[in-house]
Amino acid sequence: MTDFFKIDPRLEDLARRAEEACSAEFERIDGIARHNGEKVLAAFIKNKVPETALHGTTGYGYDDVGRDLLDRVYADAFGAEDALVRFNFVNGTHTISTALYGVLRPGDRLLMCTGAPYDTLEEIVGKRGSPGMGSLKDFGVEYEEVELLENGMPDLARISERVKGAKIAYIQRSRGYSTRPSYTVADIEKIIKAVRAAEPEAVIMVDNCYGEFVDRLEPTDVGADIMMGSMIKNPGGGIASTGGYIAGRKDLIELCANRLTCVGMGKEIGATLHQNREMFLGFFLAPQTVANAVKTSVFACRLFGMLGYKTLPEPGAPRADIIASILLKDEKTLCSFIRGIQSGGPIDSFVVPEAVETPGYESKVIMAAGAFTMGASIELSADAPIREPYAAWLQGGITYPTGRMGIILAAQKMTEDGILKL
Repeated sequence: MTDFFKIDPRLEDLARRAEEACSAEFERIDGIARHNGEKVLAAFIKNKVPETALHGTTGYGYDDVGRDLLDRVYADAFGAEDALVRFNFVNGTHTISTALYGVLRPGDRLLMCTGAPYDTLEEIVGKRGSPGMGSLKDFGVEYEEVELLENGMPDLARISERVKGAKIAYIQRSRGYSTRPSYTVADIEKIIKAVRAAEPEAVIMVDNCYGEFVDRLEPTDVGADIMMGSMIKNPGGGIASTGGYIAGRKDLIELCANRLTCVGMGKEIGATLHQNREMFLGFFLAPQTVANAVKTSVFACRLFGMLGYKTLPEPGAPRADIIASILLKDEKTLCSFIRGIQSGGPIDSFVVPEAVETPGYESKVIMAAGAFTMGASIELSADAPIREPYAAWLQGGITYPTGRMGIILAAQKMTEDGILKL
């Protein structure tokens, strides 16, 4: 029961039963959060982070102790040789783009091992968009995709055949706007082993967005050479205002730093202004924040599964990231759900989302994000392209109680719109 929201009693009862059914999963999530929280704490202590590191620099940012220590904390927590953690990565796509342009050279081949990439990468690799705009294709980089198996899993045999001679073997952990599974660290390890056996010199690059701290291990723990993510997703802990990270082999991080700033200066410059405290604190909180987001997602799949909707992953299935896809069958139902999620946000709860053209996306997209940080998908949010299968991609929830209520309010909105019959 809630003292603050008007919820149909039948929906409240269903939510109670859904939550009870999640108890074993919640216990497992708490265990992962405890492990990862200790891992992050150990990285802070190992690197002797002082209070002075929380303050930023201006101008060139020479000798920024906080910036350099944050790189070390990330690297140690992620089992990597080095890291590049910067607030001036504008989003995850920019971070990934920096890594790709940093490592690849004209004549190289980029092999996407996990099927089609996320929509916003299509113009970067040259799969879509106007020639001459600066895509990798414009710079003479060859691009290929390995189609997935019918069950949505990577085709390890085809990867082994086609990776020979590739400079980068690229793995996208999360599903993007597709209905294939998101990949666990164990799944990623299998791809890495297949690549290593067939092409030992290939750089294995992982888009780790939405996956950090969902498992006890990260891709760099199982052999990935480099991985990237956004700080307004998992590792920012709901505190970082912007930014991204790249972690991995030291030589590759140097190349990425040269791309972000300039050759010869790389990681040695870049003022942090007043961002260090947010980035340190967000990373410290991230394991618990991610646990709250995963719990919210698990609850959403369980509740909407009980309401008759197909969810990905299915209720009770292992989790590879914080995202849940809820297949809502038609545009009206999809928009009602998205608007319900918006109504459950702490910020802009009164706003009514509409589908609009969005930079980097091929279809119109409708988004719900009543968040403290604009576009932060570690906070409760949902978005969807207006196209088949009319699925909402749900993520976030920096606290479980508020995330849970946001999900219930989405279902309540669908009930009030006459879509959901209890």
